[in-house]
Amino acid sequence: MNTISPASAFAPTAASTQATPRWTVSAVEALYQLPLMDLLFRAQQVHRENFDPNEVQRSALISIKTGGCSEDCSYCSQSARYKTDTEREALMEVEDVLVAAREAKAKGATRFCMGAAWRGPKEKQMEVVTQMIREVKSLGMETCVTLGMLKDDQAQELKAAGLDYYNHNLDTAAEFYEQVITTHKQSDRLDTITQVRAAGIKVCSGGILGMGESRRNRAAMIAQLANLNPPPESVPINNLIAIPGTPLAESEKIDNFEFLRSIAAARIAMPKSFVRLSAGREAMSDEMQALCFFAGANSIFSCDKLLTMSNSGVNRDLALFDKLGLRSV
Repeated sequence: MNTISPASAFAPTAASTQATPRWTVSAVEALYQLPLMDLLFRAQQVHRENFDPNEVQRSALISIKTGGCSEDCSYCSQSARYKTDTEREALMEVEDVLVAAREAKAKGATRFCMGAAWRGPKEKQMEVVTQMIREVKSLGMETCVTLGMLKDDQAQELKAAGLDYYNHNLDTAAEFYEQVITTHKQSDRLDTITQVRAAGIKVCSGGILGMGESRRNRAAMIAQLANLNPPPESVPINNLIAIPGTPLAESEKIDNFEFLRSIAAARIAMPKSFVRLSAGREAMSDEMQALCFFAGANSIFSCDKLLTMSNSGVNRDLALFDKLGLRSV
């Protein structure tokens, strides 16, 4: 018999020196152990307290520099260390990025996200990227970039260009991190997030599920994100796309209900954050996506491609929104 009460399971502990509650790994793990209907009910309550339950934010994502990355992220087709179908490409021209941004806006995306495959940007690359940010901002869209690890005053340069969000995922729990990536430490990512925060840029940071991690690892990642001060404004939850040629190509797919529990736990632990149903959505049924929205997901990538992988298309998204009575924001 499950003895965990809904009232106590999601209650974080408050550190005496902290103004905001601190989530323990055990408290998040307790959420996973709740009966699913109790968990979803609580997640929906939290969601309605902080958001319109029928609104979903739509972003578009493109790869502005593809392939040839020196990092060894085990899930990524763009690492130069793995033999995948992804080819190395040069940094895109600004005008080509603008064409994609205009098209995304016309299809209803309100945020335009640009990703580059490298360890971190060089100054010459920063000059081009900041121009991209300024031009996309001029279209009236929010901007987000994922450029790897930043150094020196690069976050300040991005802020000066008008950047709204910087994406830098924690990927997984700290104790599991070296099972996935060895060319840098998770603390390096946290250093970049700290720089981004100091520059006044909003943080987009989440993780990937289905990489062989345990439930406790998943709970630890959610707790770590929730305990950032403040938590990320945007939290992408990715369902691993097992890419041939990468070390995780044969990974066992995470159970749908476990993924759903993770969405709900993220919503409860980070009540004011946008929780994004991210990579892997193409393989989800409409019913599974609807459950994720009910569990508190309220952001998606609405585009035909996510960096190098296919994504649930815009037309399918619009049809699903119509069925569910959801509105784009």
